[in-house]
Amino acid sequence: MSNAGEDGVKPAGENRPLGAPRGKRPRIRVSCVDQLGTCRCHHGHKPGDVFDFDRDRGKMCAMACHVGFPYIDILRYGGAVPGNEPGTAKFCCPEVDTLNVWLAEIVDE
Repeated sequence: MSNAGEDGVKPAGENRPLGAPRGKRPRIRVSCVDQLGTCRCHHGHKPGDVFDFDRDRGKMCAMACHVGFPYIDILRYGGAVPGNEPGTAKFCCPEVDTLNVWLAEIVDE
């Protein structure tokens, strides 16, 4: 299926990528806000840790980043996560004995 008009030409502006323009996406802060499990995080995270998702995600546990990425993408592109305050999303790491709770939130500049 094509977006082209009857003459086979796409309307002006139809070749632009969808979503927020590069560099215009909001910054996302990810904070460890709670720990529900009884074991220490193997990556050393604990409640109170705060990361800038774009600059610091290499410092975050890869499993927590993997779980959080879909929520962060939803926030970045203007969506909302049901059951969360607008501009925020809570998620847990998948480490069953640790269960760090993370809060992703849009940072107003």
